Amino acid sequence: MTERSQQRRPATFRLDDPGVVVTEADETGRLGRGTIQITPENDPSTLPVPIQATLPARRRFPWGALFWSGLAGLTLLGVGLGVVHLIEDLFARSESLGYVGLAFALVTASALAVVIGREAFGLARLATIEKLHQRAADVLASDDRAESRVIVQDLLKIAHQNPQLARARATLESHAGEIIDGADMIRLAERELMSPLDAEARRLVSSAAQKVSIVTAVSPRAAIDVLFVFVAALRLIRQLAYLYGGRPGALGMIRLLRHVIAHLAITGGMAASDSLVQQMLGHGIAAKLSQRLGEGVLNGLLTARLGLAAIDVTRPLPFAALPPPKLSDLATDLIRKKDEEE
Repeated sequence: MTERSQQRRPATFRLDDPGVVVTEADETGRLGRGTIQITPENDPSTLPVPIQATLPARRRFPWGALFWSGLAGLTLLGVGLGVVHLIEDLFARSESLGYVGLAFALVTASALAVVIGREAFGLARLATIEKLHQRAADVLASDDRAESRVIVQDLLKIAHQNPQLARARATLESHAGEIIDGADMIRLAERELMSPLDAEARRLVSSAAQKVSIVTAVSPRAAIDVLFVFVAALRLIRQLAYLYGGRPGALGMIRLLRHVIAHLAITGGMAASDSLVQQMLGHGIAAKLSQRLGEGVLNGLLTARLGLAAIDVTRPLPFAALPPPKLSDLATDLIRKKDEEE
């Protein structure tokens, strides 16, 4: 037996014994030998309940949506009336020309319907991934087991068309019937499904950053730099969206780009990139790189930061079990690439 167990042994007592002393939590003092001290806990019903101060949501009439809807309706009516008048004029000139114009109108209408359907499907899929990300974050906080099973099934549906995740899907499905807590199930799904996708996403971001760095370092004009960086950023966001299960169209890309810029504004990504660049250039890197190469490295780092923000936006699960990719790692790869080129 240890010295501590010899000094204090288990004992039975009654609350009305003279050796039992009831004290408050903040009281300090030395008790006599053999005295038992009891500190009562606060009643949970008497504890203050934190109340979040939330402002009531204002319900505003959607004047902007009404304006754009009316403008789109008037544009479609005008285009439709113009096409009808054109076909009537063609029939008036020649019946064969009228049928040719009618055929072109039908082909155009069919293609427009397909494009609209594709855009609607892309927007719906992006909305599904965004809601899935929020639901997974809520389950990580609430540990809801039933909701975690539903989220995993939705994830498997999204990942069903990716042959790269066949083994991960089989492993995750084998754990579907086991008794696992909700948060642990989300972490398990993240480790199985997101690990290969995160590795590929990091490779895409690193490759895009290196391309931007090289092109902007050798480009003779600033306009070419701006155009190439913009195109490379759009291409990177589209690739990441496709990698994580989204299939955005033109409207979906606009929505994704807006969300990525909003994410950068909230997290202060550009400021973090600037401080990292200053830190790296302050450790002797500026002496090794020329002015053009330094500008190329800066543009590459900004592209990499944009890619990391796009990963956070397009990823269907939040980072919980896996560490998020860091800009410092990508910056190290970019500087190493520059050293190899020199």
